[in-house]
Amino acid sequence: MTAKMAAHIVKHTILRTPKFALVLQLEPLHTCNLTCTGCGRIREYSTNLKDMMSLEDCLASAKECGAPMVSVCGGEPLIYPKIEELTAGLLKQGRIVHMCTNGMFMRKKMKDYLASVYSAKSEPTLAKLLDQKLISEKDAQIIRKGKSDDRPTIRPTKWMYWNVHIDGLEYTHDLIVEREGVFKECVEAIKMAKILGYQVSTNTTVYKEADVKEIEDMFKFLSSLEVDAHTISPGYEYDAAKKDMIKRLGKQPESFFLTRKMTREKFKDVEKWGDRFTIIGTRVYQEFLAGKRELTCTAWAIPTRNIRGWKAPCYLMTDGHYAGYHEMLEKVDWDKYGVVDGVARDPRCENCMVHCGYDPSGALSSKPSDLWKNMAYNFSAKPDPYYEGRNVNAFNGFSIGKGHLAEAKAAINAGGCGTGDSSQRDELLAKIANNKNTPVKGG
Repeated sequence: MTAKMAAHIVKHTILRTPKFALVLQLEPLHTCNLTCTGCGRIREYSTNLKDMMSLEDCLASAKECGAPMVSVCGGEPLIYPKIEELTAGLLKQGRIVHMCTNGMFMRKKMKDYLASVYSAKSEPTLAKLLDQKLISEKDAQIIRKGKSDDRPTIRPTKWMYWNVHIDGLEYTHDLIVEREGVFKECVEAIKMAKILGYQVSTNTTVYKEADVKEIEDMFKFLSSLEVDAHTISPGYEYDAAKKDMIKRLGKQPESFFLTRKMTREKFKDVEKWGDRFTIIGTRVYQEFLAGKRELTCTAWAIPTRNIRGWKAPCYLMTDGHYAGYHEMLEKVDWDKYGVVDGVARDPRCENCMVHCGYDPSGALSSKPSDLWKNMAYNFSAKPDPYYEGRNVNAFNGFSIGKGHLAEAKAAINAGGCGTGDSSQRDELLAKIANNKNTPVKGG
């Protein structure tokens, strides 16, 4: 993967291409089964949640921008009806595919794969999955019947990663995704994927209240699961997320998102993390996060294509959509955006240090010292799995009855103030606050 990306950069450097794509953020749909705090996607595109890009349009977009890597996101991409065909088509084009998922449908897709390749030789694998309770006896019976259609499945390959969203250990992650049990499902899906030979990466957004020690413990735990790589980025107060936080949750964005100063404090040890765990990206970007240098945003290098077109100027800000990638490159005044020498060209960019704008800046630096740093970082041996991470108290919430709904459930059981639906978290907790005579247990 690293060699493929490096060759792409070298080719366009030799050709003196002024602007070119490194990674395509492809959003075939914006429908999602979760409502993560801090995510503005399903709010910004709330009138288009039933719309989807055609398979042909998705594949044509990848060809059009020519990025060697495609990050399939959304929404939840595994909801896309032709996600198997899309994955197969991108791999046929020679792309590196990162399937950015919340993990809830991963095991279903992997069971489909197992059914498509089932033979007597599969039995030891099924036995291992059954022993670890990653599939049920009923699942095994269905797998043994084989696949009933000729549709492709998402198969293990070195060119495809399950890229699982994990924002902390159990209590924190379930709170951010606004549903209990999601962290546990993600871990089980990762375990199953590794048994079956898939590549797995994780993506983490760090918010204001995130404890740095917890983030490090999360990396330790994920390393013990033999996760192959990680991406990490600071939580940024972009417009759609800010509006949702105020309107839906009644919270002020400054209580949740990071300023530039806070980001540098949170990420002061990111280079040490990069040495201990396989963090995807460049050493130059890590130095930027740690406050050791400045970079200028290159949002055009990681373009976003969705149901409305090519989104500009970047993944997080929307000033327009364009019919073509090259049209977007030509018509957008890129000098209006980003932060240069610490000064924001656009006030919306002031606190942004997000990887989709600045990691390519690190990769495209022409300074010999930067080239050497990036090559040494990306081509050196990967850190060994940290098996002591198995001792991390990762399941510190829902699994031990201390999830974010624990008080709400106790109040319901004691006083009957709702249905217990996890989607009603804030309403239930508000009722608890207003009913101080209700005896609350646990939590």
